[in-house]
Amino acid sequence: MTDVLRRGRASLAFSFFAQGVAFALLVTRIPAIQDRYAISDALLPVFLAAVPVLAGAGSVATEQLVRRLRPSRLLRWSQPVVLLALLGVGAGGEGRVAALGVALGAFGLAVGVLDASMNMLGVSLQRTYGRSIMLSFHAAYSLGGIVGASLAWAGAHWQLALWVSYLPVVVVLLPATLVGSRWYVDGGAAAGGTPGGTVGEGEAPGGGGTVVFRLLLPLCLVMTFTYIGDSTVSNWSAKYLKDVLGSSEQMATLPYNVYMVTTLVGRAIGDLGVRRFGAVAFVRLGALVAAGGFVVVAVAPGAWVGMLGFTLLGLGLCVIVPQTFAAAGRLFPGASDAAVARLNIFNYVGFLVGSPLVGALGDAWSYRWAMLVPMALVLVTLGYARSFAAQPARYGGGHERPRTVDVGPGSSGL
Repeated sequence: MTDVLRRGRASLAFSFFAQGVAFALLVTRIPAIQDRYAISDALLPVFLAAVPVLAGAGSVATEQLVRRLRPSRLLRWSQPVVLLALLGVGAGGEGRVAALGVALGAFGLAVGVLDASMNMLGVSLQRTYGRSIMLSFHAAYSLGGIVGASLAWAGAHWQLALWVSYLPVVVVLLPATLVGSRWYVDGGAAAGGTPGGTVGEGEAPGGGGTVVFRLLLPLCLVMTFTYIGDSTVSNWSAKYLKDVLGSSEQMATLPYNVYMVTTLVGRAIGDLGVRRFGAVAFVRLGALVAAGGFVVVAVAPGAWVGMLGFTLLGLGLCVIVPQTFAAAGRLFPGASDAAVARLNIFNYVGFLVGSPLVGALGDAWSYRWAMLVPMALVLVTLGYARSFAAQPARYGGGHERPRTVDVGPGSSGL
């Protein structure tokens, strides 16, 4: 591969990493944000729900914007907005709820554009490489999440003001991402064009095809169900260990960290598994491992067995989302950018649905039994696994490649 592609891959991985840091710093300090702005428990869910709703709107806007602008340009300018909005969240104080709303609104809209454009570039780079590399980008995001959560823990431990915790991160990441954005590689640039340029006359960043939603729908459902499972871990793992399995408060903080670490490990080695066994088999394996993790959590007699279940969940769920984006790119090779943007919306749908769904079932029924609902939804992925099979896609500059290493020629029969 050329140096242009190597630099493009490294700069995009750093963008994923920076986004993981920023998002973790926001979501792990929600209690501190609530205290700083004196937000009531009744009002807090409104603010929290607004972020994924606006992110979905940003993803919808991205589908329209990429008809005129390269995804690299959208990524280059949306990432600084996310970082500055994070700093804006930390800069306010009691009585400045409107300022918090503006900062979170900017964060949500920019995140939608950022997530969509990052994955567009990842899909186009994977197409150019001709083998699975998508998991490595999401591994960088997981690493960023671990770093961000660790920094948030340090800020809470030392009782630092939010802006004091956020400012050094923004000061480091903002110029670094701007410099790194010089080497982003769009699909057309990978074929010999100019990296990061605008769309020229007669060009379309995602190709000239059309996304048929009926064909994309199975992947949208898989994305939604996976994020329902993910949000179950992020929102309910601590409460489950403490209230259901009787762990200490200190131990109850561990499941999400373990989940993030196993997610990083699974994604770091996942591309090798996809190349060896094919996307269909690997996604099916991930769904079965994740379902097994939910079963272990549901029947766990104690906290340590529950921790094992959350570990399995991290290993299983981590492979599905990157492969879902990659599958959308293969399914619509002439309109991959539009397909990724539309698919990305269902990331936020799952996040919005997952937490209240499990909470309502837990309160009305039992939190043990509630864990079986996301398990059943994850298992639905098995029925849609053929959507991850190899498609007759064009690689690079429209030239056919004789093989598709990322999915394997025999994977559709598994």
